[in-house]
Amino acid sequence: MRIERPKSLTGLVTDALRQEIVAGDLAPGAALSEVKIATRLEVSRTPVREAFQRLELEGLVHTEPQRGTFVFTLGQKELTDICDLRVCLESMALKRALERDPEGLTAGLAEVVEEMTQARAAGDDRRYLQLDTLFHQVFFDHTDNAFLNEAYQTIAAKMAALRNRLGAHADHMTKSFAEHRRIAELVAAGQLKEATAVLTAHIGRKEGSYWNL
Repeated sequence: MRIERPKSLTGLVTDALRQEIVAGDLAPGAALSEVKIATRLEVSRTPVREAFQRLELEGLVHTEPQRGTFVFTLGQKELTDICDLRVCLESMALKRALERDPEGLTAGLAEVVEEMTQARAAGDDRRYLQLDTLFHQVFFDHTDNAFLNEAYQTIAAKMAALRNRLGAHADHMTKSFAEHRRIAELVAAGQLKEATAVLTAHIGRKEGSYWNL
């Protein structure tokens, strides 16, 4: 029998800061103050410092000597590189999921698209963008390949944070929603080649637009 241990204070602070970065409450490039965060979260500076170290390993913050700790930013080349990685990982995940669990994949994508439809109807942009992240995670959930999923997690939080920069761009989300629906339809029809083509264009055009908005 495995006994679940409660999260450490460092873990709780890490989770809180990660969520604030992903949600866009802490903007890209924002300076992070140990003292201010410790005061706000009513903890000592030690768990905040340790949280910074964990988030740096995840690529969500970076520390500059003599300057401090900052929320991550991506230049154009880095953005292009991370999109290339997404295409590789997500294309393979889609292929494996469709081979190994087509029914689970189809149902999972359909469920997310239905929730996206509801979020769009309600004008709930933040919920829609959370579902955008979940849609892509569904590929990995049905691959039966833990290593592929672990590789994706190295960029998943960073991509979620970037998505939340687009919450006010209605045209972007209209195109995004149409592409998610199309991918789900093609997957349901077992059309891997066509679904992969839409996915590749979706990632390349969509993510490439982040710094041009």
